Amino acid sequence: MKKIIAMTLISAAIIGCSTTQTGRKQLMIVSPESAIVESQKAYASTMIELDKEQKLITDKAWVDRISNITGRLVTEAIKMEPKTKDWAWSVGIIDDPQTLNAWCMAGGRMAIYSGIVIQLNLTDDEIAQIMGHEISHALANHTAERMSRAVLMNAGLMAAAVATDNNGMVLSGTAMAAKVALELPNSRTAETEADRIGIELATKAGYKPEAAVTLWNKMKQASGGSQPEFLSTHPSPDNRAATLDKLGDKMIKLNPNLIKAAVYPVTIVTDVSKL
Repeated sequence: MKKIIAMTLISAAIIGCSTTQTGRKQLMIVSPESAIVESQKAYASTMIELDKEQKLITDKAWVDRISNITGRLVTEAIKMEPKTKDWAWSVGIIDDPQTLNAWCMAGGRMAIYSGIVIQLNLTDDEIAQIMGHEISHALANHTAERMSRAVLMNAGLMAAAVATDNNGMVLSGTAMAAKVALELPNSRTAETEADRIGIELATKAGYKPEAAVTLWNKMKQASGGSQPEFLSTHPSPDNRAATLDKLGDKMIKLNPNLIKAAVYPVTIVTDVSKL
């Protein structure tokens, strides 16, 4: 047991830090490649289950709209990180009018729920801000970072178990780490980072940066007395709209005429047998 703990800590020291697009240092114990492999398994399982429940939207209007918007974002994402051209970029459009959510796993596997588009009456520019934010989580290796946090958490539990001779703690901790690796939310730092990268992606793709402000205002209004799932771990300072507005002033200089990027062929998930 002591050897396992030691190896975990040594691995952390060896692997050390990587750097995100914003210059932030990340501790990486789990490699981005491993995160992509695990995400592929989880994505396929999720999409297959949704297909069984007939919750994957295949309507042409939906497919064309989401594929065009995300395709332009992915074009810019690949320019930012050329290695991502090899990712299996895809989107599942989920028929769930009550859910305000979207996400992107490691490796470019995405989903957007109909509820967030319908309930908030989103424009294309606002959808681009949402999906740009989610794509940014993948570009910045936030899944691998989250999984690395889970490994360290479990190493801490194992150390406590050794100190107290409590094997039950080790077993429950190991089981917890496997679960947490998939379900642990992004940190608020990661969410803020995704906001910053996402608004840049959307602007370069040809979408209005001020849509980030209108989007978050809509989200705030929709929350009422509670917070939508999409915002559950996001930072929510009173000046967030002002911060995004300031970012927008800087971003527009990257694409003053908001020229639309080319549409990269993103796969809309309609046939789960190909996952």
